[in-house]
Amino acid sequence: MAGSSHVGHVRRRNEDALYIGRSLFAVADGLGGHPAGDVASATVIETLRSHDRTLAPDGLPAALGQAVNAANEAVGQRIAAEPQLAGMGSTLVALMWSETVAVLGYVGDSRAYLLRRDGTGAEGMRQITEDHTYEHLVADATDVPNLPERLSRWLDGRADGRSPDITRWNLLLGDRFMLCSDGLSSYVPHDLIDATLSASENPQVVADRLVSLALDHGGPDNVTVIVADVSKRSR
Repeated sequence: MAGSSHVGHVRRRNEDALYIGRSLFAVADGLGGHPAGDVASATVIETLRSHDRTLAPDGLPAALGQAVNAANEAVGQRIAAEPQLAGMGSTLVALMWSETVAVLGYVGDSRAYLLRRDGTGAEGMRQITEDHTYEHLVADATDVPNLPERLSRWLDGRADGRSPDITRWNLLLGDRFMLCSDGLSSYVPHDLIDATLSASENPQVVADRLVSLALDHGGPDNVTVIVADVSKRSR
């Protein structure tokens, strides 16, 4: 696995943060337009770091859920200690794995994608998270005028409605996972991400190339990417 991050062409600071550990990797994106987005994302990632440990596969869902809840609580504690940070928040997408199982947890609009070969050897990339935005909460959202494209869920220290969605995946040899902030997914076309992720290069080359694509498409936002391959090597 490998990661890459860039402040982009417009923002003054990088409010994204990433973590690549032994059993856990994650991307957090501090909320733009809110105070101290960089503090929020860094707080989330630093908290997750302490939850990176080897577990049995059956213990992954509870462990990742606890880790995300701890990260949310850490944001709240930081705000309580420094009231000037009130209003800060962060999205999060994280993956924890053990043996041949991975568990994905996410809050907000940072995304995960999976590139998996089918039985014929063909490849196909798909998004395996759902953005937590208002359009996914409203029936027939496409028919509702002026529906804001705003987040409906993120980590900001409050207790209600901040729990992550958690999904379980059986790992297959050759799988390639990609986690990213919306600085990539909002500006680079899906088919171009697919083609780049499908390249045979190592994860670092692919992650760097995806970040470069975001910059080539204007790079108005911070952009962060983690690419992880499932190979025969294991701990």
